[in-house]
Amino acid sequence: MSRAPFRLAPLDVTHERTMFNSDSEPLNRYLREQVTQDVRRRVAACFVALTDKQRIAGYYTLASASLLLADLPASTGKKLPRYPTVPAVRMGRLAVDQAFKGQGLGGALLADALDRAARSEIAAYALMVDAKDETAAAFYRHHGFIALPDSPHTLFLPLATVRPTLETDNKAR
Repeated sequence: MSRAPFRLAPLDVTHERTMFNSDSEPLNRYLREQVTQDVRRRVAACFVALTDKQRIAGYYTLASASLLLADLPASTGKKLPRYPTVPAVRMGRLAVDQAFKGQGLGGALLADALDRAARSEIAAYALMVDAKDETAAAFYRHHGFIALPDSPHTLFLPLATVRPTLETDNKAR
C-alpha cells in the first residue's frame, strides 16, 4: 500500500494511462482507450489524481446533464421551478487504482468533483451519478447523495448543499 501524496489535474496526453488498474475492467479500458476522444470531442472532462512520480492513482469524469423534474423525490421537486428538466453535472466515472485503495482517494476525488461543479459559473442544480452496483450506490449515499425514487442507482446531491462548505473553506484561507 502506497502513502503517496496526490495532485489533482486535468488529464493530458503526457499522463501514462496503460498501467492504471482498478477493480473494474470497463473503467480501466475507458481510461486507456476512450477518454482522450471524449475530452477532445468535449463530451467529458477527465481529472486525475497523480502521485509525485506522475502515476495515475485515480480519475473521474464530468459532463453536463439534466435531471427530469418528475424523477426527483416529490419533496425536492416541489421546491424547484416547474421546468421539465433541471440542469446537472454528471460524474460519469470514478475509479481508484488498486494500489491506492483504502486511502480515502475515492472520497477525495468525489470532493474535488463537487468542488468543481459547485464553483462553475455555469448553473447546475446537482451533481448526479449512475452507480454501477449497490456497493457504489452505498459509497455515494454515505457522502450524502439521494437516490431517485424509481432508479435507486441514479443518485444526486444538490450543489446548494456544497456551497456553504466551500464558502467556509474560502474564508479560512
